[in-house]
Amino acid sequence: MSETASSVPEPLEPGLYIVATPIGNLGDITMRAADVLRRCDGVACEDTRVTGKLMKHLGISKPLWRYDDHSEHRDRGRLVESMRSRAVALVSDAGTPLVSDPGYRLVNDCRAEGIAVTVLPGPCAAIAGLSVSGLPNDRFLFAGFLPSKDKARRDVLAELADIDSTLIFYETSPRLTKSLAAIRDILPDREIAVGRELTKMHEELRRGLADGLIAWFDAHPPKGEIVLLIGPPLEQLASEADADALLLAALETSKASQAVAQVAKATGLDRKLLYARAMELKRG
Repeated sequence: MSETASSVPEPLEPGLYIVATPIGNLGDITMRAADVLRRCDGVACEDTRVTGKLMKHLGISKPLWRYDDHSEHRDRGRLVESMRSRAVALVSDAGTPLVSDPGYRLVNDCRAEGIAVTVLPGPCAAIAGLSVSGLPNDRFLFAGFLPSKDKARRDVLAELADIDSTLIFYETSPRLTKSLAAIRDILPDREIAVGRELTKMHEELRRGLADGLIAWFDAHPPKGEIVLLIGPPLEQLASEADADALLLAALETSKASQAVAQVAKATGLDRKLLYARAMELKRG
């Protein structure tokens, strides 16, 4: 039910409020985010239809203003000027604004004009993907979307090849196998995790080496939003546990013989020993 005159909440202090919204499951909205959306004077958003659904779910009615980083400077200027007397919430279609989503020009202009900027942390697909992937998370690099053109995509992967961190990208489902093929060619020894539709009903996380994942997604064409993660370089295997982790990941998407071949190619370890260990892991 929408707000009534008797239940109008206390207004917020003027300024910009950066509000993270759910990446899929609407139950992930925070209490603070809902409170700010209820108390603000208006919401700047990428798509009024998408944000309108969230507002309806929350039972909130507020003016919605379409905004993205391609908005004309004078439109942004008017929005910034309005924040001298009004509280404006900035949201993206899903997740945290400014993480591969619009907002940085607006934030810069607000700071230049002395407008207060407040951030409300919350859902972020990149961090959700890292958390569920099981890949090393002590160091990571978020690099946004991989380019759509093959050469540019390969150039980006080559540029990031020597970074000793887990790499995180956003990807579209139609381009996933092309990106996996580029990773196979540029970063052939890396473990990969593909997070799909995170927090939603058909959430899926698959780990493995590129060949096995390509085969899986060729047979099961992906749909929905995707977070693509690439593990850091394998300089050398420090323990049997490292080999086990690679085998287990490869076995998720490949037959034992294929998984062993992938891990042997990536690590240089003996195939017979790896096959014997793979059989033990399958039995266990």
